Amino acid sequence: MEIEIHDKLSALAHPNRLEVFRLLMRRYPDAVPAGQIAQALDLKPNTASVYLSALKKAGLIEQARTGTSLQYTTNLGEVRGLFDGLLGGCCQSRPDLCVPTTLPETPIMTDPKRQLNALFICTGNSARSLMAESILRTEGLDRFNAYSAGTMPSGQPHPKVIELLDSKGHDIGQLRSKSVDEFNGDDAPKMDFVFTVCDHAANEECPAWPGQPMSAHWGLPDPVKAEGSDAQRNLAFQQAYGLLRNRITAFVSLPFETLDRISLQHKIDDIGRQIDASEPA
Repeated sequence: MEIEIHDKLSALAHPNRLEVFRLLMRRYPDAVPAGQIAQALDLKPNTASVYLSALKKAGLIEQARTGTSLQYTTNLGEVRGLFDGLLGGCCQSRPDLCVPTTLPETPIMTDPKRQLNALFICTGNSARSLMAESILRTEGLDRFNAYSAGTMPSGQPHPKVIELLDSKGHDIGQLRSKSVDEFNGDDAPKMDFVFTVCDHAANEECPAWPGQPMSAHWGLPDPVKAEGSDAQRNLAFQQAYGLLRNRITAFVSLPFETLDRISLQHKIDDIGRQIDASEPA
């Protein structure tokens, strides 16, 4: 049965259902567990379930089961259909008034001499995002400027991160824990890429980054929360470093001069799904 436009709009009319939908849009194309959605929005599990059910019934999201966990993702085809239905008669389709529905197929790196800016975000900016910043600064081959920040910065890098990065030969002299607010000012560098490396940061409301940089979620477990012996905790940091290095090595190898934005977006999304934490030779 075809779902009418007013049914979809009705599902989004409730402010809490809208927040659930916006969270899933921020995380697209990732599937997000129901429990994580409830935790991120401070909802009771049964309340989150009711909201998710309503959005699913309206066709705006999809549900899949992984083991014992129900996971949800945006049904982008239905969302696009909603906007096509709303804007189909927009201004009698006058191109000077209506917003185009497609992006120009031009490479993001039109000037091969220009360095690209990339920002890595996690919650505390004490471990994962700092490792990513250091790795890209090393592996970027003078094509990238690397930055990192936290939505709730811890104030200082984790000692094990400093120890690990120093042992890998990275420059640790300029590493510090800092807020995303530093990158929202008029004098802040304009980002070409913004990557979240923890689920908590990815679930939060995104700032309006100037220039509409490309974004992707490269989530991985927080090594700071690892438990067990000192050796086991050290292994967690090593694994996080290895996974980030694999992803960043793949990222810097992309043919930026030839990929249009849509193709490049698919590539960086795919990189975020890498799960092999072994370091490349």
